[in-house]
Amino acid sequence: MVELFLFFQTIDFNLHKYQIDRPLVGSMAPNFEAEAVHHQEFIKVKLSNYIGKKFVVLFFYPLNFTFVCPTELTAFSDRYGEFQKLDTEVLAVSSDSVFSHLAWIQTDRKSGGLGELNYPVVSDLTKAITKAYRVLLPDQGISLRGLFIIDKEGIVQHATINNLAVGRNVDEALRLVQAVQYVKVHPDELCPAGWQPGEHGIKPDPKHFAAV
Repeated sequence: MVELFLFFQTIDFNLHKYQIDRPLVGSMAPNFEAEAVHHQEFIKVKLSNYIGKKFVVLFFYPLNFTFVCPTELTAFSDRYGEFQKLDTEVLAVSSDSVFSHLAWIQTDRKSGGLGELNYPVVSDLTKAITKAYRVLLPDQGISLRGLFIIDKEGIVQHATINNLAVGRNVDEALRLVQAVQYVKVHPDELCPAGWQPGEHGIKPDPKHFAAV
């Protein structure tokens, strides 16, 4: 009986470990509700409000008033209209307060600020969101540069994480959103390496390789 108990206890532990270690891609995006700054106003952002309505590009950055971060936030803002055309919302997250976000937005770009942004910047003071998306550097209390594409069903379809010194590419984020949307519209096709919007996908058929 003792051996049987230990056997089932081991199964429970392994299932629990699987739940913890399961990749975010292919899983429901961790929901959150938090304060944010948008158009120089304090608002509430709830991720689940986008389900059934929009795709979401959710990206994390380490800190306000730094060096790589403003190049990323302004680049996404400058291309925001292109995301809108793809029915996609952009959300940025850091562990700074909404007051720090507002001060940075109210600082001119030429002085190291952001100027007006076209999308919300979320405050994660408790680090709860950063932990949920597994991008927290616990010894520093800041996030790595994680980027997640979440579909209209709330499923994470893409995740990338850069170290602190390397910024992200908006062109690639747009391409990946379009790739995810393409395979949803064409469920019998796949997007190969280097796929670009406007191209056809490939069929999961061995005969495809004979034609290449």
